[in-house]
Order: sequence, then C-alpha cells, then structure tokens
Amino acid sequence: MINSIKKGLQVGVKTTWTLGKIIFPVTLIVALLQYSSILPWVIERIAPMMKLLGLSGDAAIPLVLGNFLNLYAAIGAILTLDFTVKEVFILAVMLSFSHNLIVESGVAMKVGVKLWLVLVTRIGLAFASAIVINLVWQGGSETAQYGLIQAKSDEQVSGIGAIILAAIEKAGLGILQLAMIVIPLMIVIQILKDLQWLKKFSHGMSPITRSLGMNENTSTTMAAGLLFGLAYGAGVVIQAVEEDGVSKKDLTLAFLFLMTCHAVVEDTLIFIPLGIPVWPLFLIRLGVATALTLIVGFLWTRSGIIRRKEEEPTYEK
Repeated sequence: MINSIKKGLQVGVKTTWTLGKIIFPVTLIVALLQYSSILPWVIERIAPMMKLLGLSGDAAIPLVLGNFLNLYAAIGAILTLDFTVKEVFILAVMLSFSHNLIVESGVAMKVGVKLWLVLVTRIGLAFASAIVINLVWQGGSETAQYGLIQAKSDEQVSGIGAIILAAIEKAGLGILQLAMIVIPLMIVIQILKDLQWLKKFSHGMSPITRSLGMNENTSTTMAAGLLFGLAYGAGVVIQAVEEDGVSKKDLTLAFLFLMTCHAVVEDTLIFIPLGIPVWPLFLIRLGVATALTLIVGFLWTRSGIIRRKEEEPTYEK
C-alpha cells in the first residue's frame, strides 16, 4: 500500500506538471488578451451564434481549446473569464461530450470506429445539450465563483506590470487547484491498479454490458474507458479490443457509450474548481450515454443490419 501511494504521488506530481504546462500558458495568454483589443473584437463577432447556446461570445475560447487540446486547457481559459453559473455548467456539459477530439478520435479510428460517427456523436451531443439546458434551465444567472480564484473586482487593473502580475496569479492558482484534485486522484488510481481492480471492475461490468445489448467480452473495453478515458486509457482499450475479439456491433455500441461517458471520475472532478454542481453533470453524461446506446442497439437489431460477418471481431493489428 505504501509503495502504491508513493508511486501514485509521483505519477500525480508528474501529471500535474505535464498538464500545468498546458494550463499555465493558456491561462496566462487568455488573461493578457482580456486587456487587449483582440479578444473583445473576436467576442463581438461570434456572440450572435453563441447566444443560441445560452453562452456569451467569449465562451468560444474554452470550447475551441477544449476540443482541439483537452479539458485542462479549456478550464484554464474559463478561469480567466467571467461567466454565470449557467454558462459554466453549459460549457462543462458541452466539453464533457466533446473534447480532445484529435487524440480521442484517433483512438476510436484505431479500433475500427468511423471518424464521421465520432464527430457527429460528440459534437452533436455537445450542441444539442447546450440548447436544451439553455431552454429548460431558467436560473444560474449569478456570477460563477472559481474556488480560489475570485471574480473580477470593480477596480480595473492598469499598467503592464500589474496586468502581468494579475495574469500570473490566476494561472498559478489554476495549477494549485489542479494539483489538489489530480494528485489524490492519481494515488487512488494507482492503488486500484496495484490491487488489479480493473479486472474486478471488468467482471462486475458484465451484467451492465449485457443490459446495454453487448456481449460480455466488451466489459474490459468498457471498464478501461470508463476508468481511464480514451486518451489516457488508449493502450488498455486497444489491447482489450484486440485480445477479447469484440464484434463490430459491440465495438460500435461500446464506443458510442464511451464517447459520451468516459473517464467518469477524472472528467467530473476536474470541474469542481469552477464552482458548479458536478453530480448533475455526471448524471447527464451517464443518462445520455445509456439512452443513446440502448436506442442505437435496438434500432440496429430491428433493422436487420446484424449479419454473421458483423458479429466477427473486426480489430486488426
């Protein structure tokens, strides 16, 4: 146990350092751009389109960063901008469905899932969820409080030195909050790995995969994706697909679920510093993933698409 904690601590510090190298410069640059004429100019032109999603124009910045880079870059941008609680929650839901598209789409394609299916599913769910939340939720108009990072005061920062200092302070606090979540999380994950909990979790996933219309041999793929995500868990996911002989139908259904709901612990907890309720965020992801998988599985079966060939494993080295 002691060795697991030590190793987890080392991994946590290393992960924080790796992710910090993304968050710190992103937070710093966006914070500095707030005091320039560039950011207001961009925001003014995209504001009408963002309004449909219940967002202000500057919300496009974390959305772009999150989809092309990762959630940490998006959070780094959010920490520098003033949003309402409703806007932050909408951003969190959108980014939960659609983030790190380049890397995670590559993982999906590696195991045989079509790129168009990945993009349509993830981006479509992100936009649809934003529109629905904007129409249904009438509250959340108060300014979001970002944990250690306070909302802007009425006092304007002036002078290049003060502006740089304020930007560095925000970036530094963002890294501190990241470390407070990532390091304990990595310790727990390391302990679970050393206890071979993935195998136990995979075994426990078997009834769930069956209820979602998949064979039991999909359980390891599902467990790896749920625990570690598509990016960090890429090696485990690909190995599971290769070794377990997952069929085309089961592979498609598994990735439909995982594209909607993966890395459920990490991707949920990292939104805590943004001051939003994370339980609704988790339940939305889980509910949509379950419903989407069941619906597609039902339609697939009813339409008679399944053939003997499609039941055979499709993964190729």
